[in-house]
Parts: sequence; C-alpha cells; structure tokens
Amino acid sequence: MAMPLPASPPSLLPRYTLADLDAFPDDGQRYEVLQGHLLVTPQAGPPHQFLASRLTAALVGYLGEAAQVAAPGAVRRSPDIHLEPDLLVVPTPLPPSMDWADFRDHWLAVEIYSKASRLYDHDYKRDAYLALGVREVWLIDRGQRCILVSTTEVRDRRVTEVLRWHPPGMAQPFELALEGLFRGL
Repeated sequence: MAMPLPASPPSLLPRYTLADLDAFPDDGQRYEVLQGHLLVTPQAGPPHQFLASRLTAALVGYLGEAAQVAAPGAVRRSPDIHLEPDLLVVPTPLPPSMDWADFRDHWLAVEIYSKASRLYDHDYKRDAYLALGVREVWLIDRGQRCILVSTTEVRDRRVTEVLRWHPPGMAQPFELALEGLFRGL
C-alpha cells in the first residue's frame, strides 16, 4: 500500500526536474531528485561496494528468474523524482521499454549508509520509496552491523543476526546471516 510522500526538506533552493537531472555531467557523483530537491552524494568507497556486491550475489542466487537485481537501480517518477537505491529488486517480466520510469512494481530498495548519505537515506529516501510503492526498504548500517527493515506498516525493525525476506510468489523465504555479510568490512 502506497502512502503520502514525506515532507520535503525546507529550503529556498532551486527546484529540479528529471530533465535538469538528465543534463548533469557524468562525474562520479550520484545525483538524485526528490520532489524537486537535489541530493548529491559522492561515489561509494570500497567497503560499501563490497557489501553491495555480496548482497547482490545472495539475492540473485535466491531469486533466480523471478526477479532482477539492479545495483544501483532507479525509482523514477515524472516530473521531479529520481532516487537511486544501492540495490533495487524488481519482478519479471520487465517492461519492454526498459526505462526506469516504466517500472512500477518494486519489491525491495536497499540503501547502504555512508557518512554522506545517512541522513538522506533514513530521513527522506526510506519514506519516499515506501510512498512510491516500494514494498520493503532495507537500510544497512555497516558501523552498527545491522539492517533496518521498513514497510508501510513497520518502520526500522532492527535485524542483527539473520535477515528473512519473503517476496511475492517465492516458495521459500530469503535468509541471510549478517555475520557473513559484514565479515571483514
């Protein structure tokens, strides 16, 4: 069930559209727009990327042909929303256009906290994903070695040992021991 978008951050800053975002340079920064507000974060470092790779591999192995995992993906709505979760899971079949704006069913969005993104990920993007119809959001905190799981019904359920997820149509739930996910990072 979708819900209203969170209140946008108060500011007198210019408002941006998807067209503005598409004109930005490809300079290694992550540019996102949430209700016209520009969010810019630097490219993620190695621990972040390794953690994303481990989780991607585990999800791809579990999902098989039932869904696709994009790392990063995009949740895009005209005229002024473009968010890029570190991982995005969408069910198959995929829309023929293969344009992010045409994806409407999102099973999971994952954000991995970094110093630059923690505030945006938790205070704005999590609720925006849920309001846009993403079924579940995971916020990964490498420092605390936990995952905060959120749905429209429950916010920030803290998982520290085994993460369990049961997407639609899958016979068995996905289970991931966090000890292995965080090992060495």
